[in-house]
Amino acid sequence: MGYETILVERQEKFCRVTLNRPDSLNSFTIPMHEELAQALDEARDDPDVRVVLLTGAGRGFCAGQDLSERKRAPGDPPFDLAVGLEMRWGPLIRRMTRMPKPIVCAVNGVAAGAGANLAFACDVTIAREEVKFLQAFVNIGLAPDAGGTWLMPRLAGLPRALGFAMLGEPITATTAAEWGMIWKAVPSDSFEAEVARTVDRLTSLPGLSLAAIKRSMRGAFDLTLEQQLDLERDQQQCLGYSEDYAEGVAAFAEKRQPQFKSR
Repeated sequence: MGYETILVERQEKFCRVTLNRPDSLNSFTIPMHEELAQALDEARDDPDVRVVLLTGAGRGFCAGQDLSERKRAPGDPPFDLAVGLEMRWGPLIRRMTRMPKPIVCAVNGVAAGAGANLAFACDVTIAREEVKFLQAFVNIGLAPDAGGTWLMPRLAGLPRALGFAMLGEPITATTAAEWGMIWKAVPSDSFEAEVARTVDRLTSLPGLSLAAIKRSMRGAFDLTLEQQLDLERDQQQCLGYSEDYAEGVAAFAEKRQPQFKSR
C-alpha cells in the first residue's frame, strides 16, 4: 500500500511509522486513520518486525483530530461526533493496545487532544523534556476521547487527570513523566539516542515474553486479584515451556547474553 499521510520505514527488526502532515501538526484525517491502521496491521503480521516506533514529522507529534474535516456551512446540521469515534479513534486505540508487539512512542513535539491520548496509549512513551501535552477538548466544548478518560485517571490518578482535562492547561513532558503518564522525558540533545536505545533493547528481548507482559498488564484493571493470579499462573506455564525460557536460563548459568528466538 502506498502512503500519503504517514511514512513507513522498515528497519532490520522494527518498523518506524511517522505521522506526516507537519503543516497541520500531524492532525488526523480519515486517510491518515486508514493508512495508520494498515501500517499497524502489516507490522503486527510481519514476523521480522519486533517493535513499532511511532513518531511525528516536523515540530509536532500530533494535534489530534483535524477540525477542518468538520467545517459546515451555516444551516447545515451538526456532525455526529460518535461516528468518528466509533469508526476510527476507537478502533485505533483498540488496535494499538491489543497488538502483541510493543509500540514505542517518540513524542518529538506538541501532543494535543486525541494526539496526547494516542501517546498515552502506547507501551513505552519517550518525549523531549520541553514538549507540551494538552487536553484541549474543554476549550471547544467537548470532553476527552480516544481513550483519554480511561487512560489518564489510571496513569496519573483521578485528581491530576481531572485538573488536566478540566482546566485545559498544558503540562510539560517532565511533568507528564513525574505524574506517570509517560515512561520518560529526556533532553533534546539525547532524545534520538534514547529512543534508538529503547527500540534496540526491546528488539533484543523475547517476543513471547513482551506480548505476555503487555496482555496481562493491560488487562489487569478488568480483573480481580484472584483472576490475575490465575492468569499469571497460566501465562507462566506457557512461557516456561518456551525455547526462550530455556535459552534465558542457560545464558544466565553460562554468564553470556541470551539469543532469544521468538518474535
